[in-house]
Amino acid sequence: MIEMEFTLIVSTQRGRENDCISELWYLLREIGEEEGVYEKTGLPGLVIVKTKMDPFTVVERLKEMADERPWEFHYVLKVTPIELNVKTDVEEIKEAVKKLLGKIGENESFRITVNKRATNLSSKEIIDEVAKLVDRKVNLENPDKIIQIEIIGDYTGISVIKPDQILSITKIKEEWMKKLR
Repeated sequence: MIEMEFTLIVSTQRGRENDCISELWYLLREIGEEEGVYEKTGLPGLVIVKTKMDPFTVVERLKEMADERPWEFHYVLKVTPIELNVKTDVEEIKEAVKKLLGKIGENESFRITVNKRATNLSSKEIIDEVAKLVDRKVNLENPDKIIQIEIIGDYTGISVIKPDQILSITKIKEEWMKKLR
């Protein structure tokens, strides 16, 4: 059993992890998630959340909220949904990815994104090993799906997502600023 389980990875400003957790608590309660477990990772600017709600639903509802009221997001910068948690080990990562490969359609393209923190594992090795499992067209610029691998020390979160399933508050605020000009 894995010790660190999470369904969301959230980026914030360095030193604002506690403020981010408080903001997340408020925002997630507003969308119906009342049982979330919020934790600092020990890494600057990064917190994790374990939700009861489906992580994709959480991100979708937060995105709807941010589209309407982006200025309510002061500390949350980016939210990434996570489907599976494994120990940080290339073989365990590969096994988890195998479980999610059905989400990439036969005619869909993909890319692999590895965000590694507090590990000596090689991103290139992970990408090379995972890519061998996927018999689909690679598209680094505009993929249909992303195999998202988020490493936090000894623990890794993995998802297969569409590019728009990562919530970027910065991008939403930039779009709002363009509208105001």
